[in-house]
Amino acid sequence: MVYEYIVQAPDAGKRLDLFLTGRGLDFSRSQIQKWGEEGGVTVNGQPAKAGYRLKTGEQVVLTPKEPDPILLKPEPIPLLIVFDDPDLLVIDKPAGLVVHPAPGNYSGTLVHALLHLGQDLSTAGGAFRPGIVHRLDKDTSGLLVVAKNDFCHQALTRQFQSGLIFKEYQALTWGTPPQSQGIITRPIGRHPVDRKKMAVNEVRGRTALTEWLVLETYPPGINRLQLRIKTGRTHQIRVHLAALGLPILGDPLYGLKKKGLKGLDPDLAAGLASLSRQMLHAGRLAFSHPRSQIRLEFTSPWPADMSQLIDLLKKS
Repeated sequence: MVYEYIVQAPDAGKRLDLFLTGRGLDFSRSQIQKWGEEGGVTVNGQPAKAGYRLKTGEQVVLTPKEPDPILLKPEPIPLLIVFDDPDLLVIDKPAGLVVHPAPGNYSGTLVHALLHLGQDLSTAGGAFRPGIVHRLDKDTSGLLVVAKNDFCHQALTRQFQSGLIFKEYQALTWGTPPQSQGIITRPIGRHPVDRKKMAVNEVRGRTALTEWLVLETYPPGINRLQLRIKTGRTHQIRVHLAALGLPILGDPLYGLKKKGLKGLDPDLAAGLASLSRQMLHAGRLAFSHPRSQIRLEFTSPWPADMSQLIDLLKKS
């Protein structure tokens, strides 16, 4: 994928690498610097190094260099397939499974598992992301659609871009909701200091919209929320809920670092203390089949760790 930008007046004089890391991309500054050394970053069509100072109106083009596809080897990773036809798959992804290879995760991903199935996969997303139309965070569980051919991939991408794909999540959060439901529209961009995180960024962030509804509340100050997203920004739900004062339980990046467990039911306190991932699950997915135009809808039950925690909350 190629990323193109026109430098606006507020960014004039800024270093090229800092300009690009501020675009909300899933690349670190060191990666961008390396691609600049290899000719993967140009300004007005000419290769440019990381320290180049930008001028208003210049065209910046970033062409990330993907790792050698030969590294993509099938791996026998179990997958729960909920739908399979000649055009697409719908997978119920477990928490802990990275969707596609990236720095630090060049094996053991959903892509490696898909290759082991021996089926055709689309190439429209790039050689290192066969079949991947959209993603879920590593530790978010739930439904994901995979394209087997480029026709299907491109059609599904258009549905995502047009907001025609329905995605519904459920989450368990800390805090007191300001009301019973609402819409969060705050833009999201890369965190200005911690490059592993995203953040609400009113100036440089990209448009993001999350609808939320309180389904249940529990005495320890925990809520079960239903969430529907109209955009697909990185970590969108996690960032939006944290900004609302309702961080997701177990979230290592945006959740509460410490939470007092004194006075809680011992079993509940132990369950909360043992959380190893954010309590976020993509439970419903609906879209029109690219070839037949029949509307398909899928649901996924709560995973075991979230179900067990809900049981503890109800008992307490």
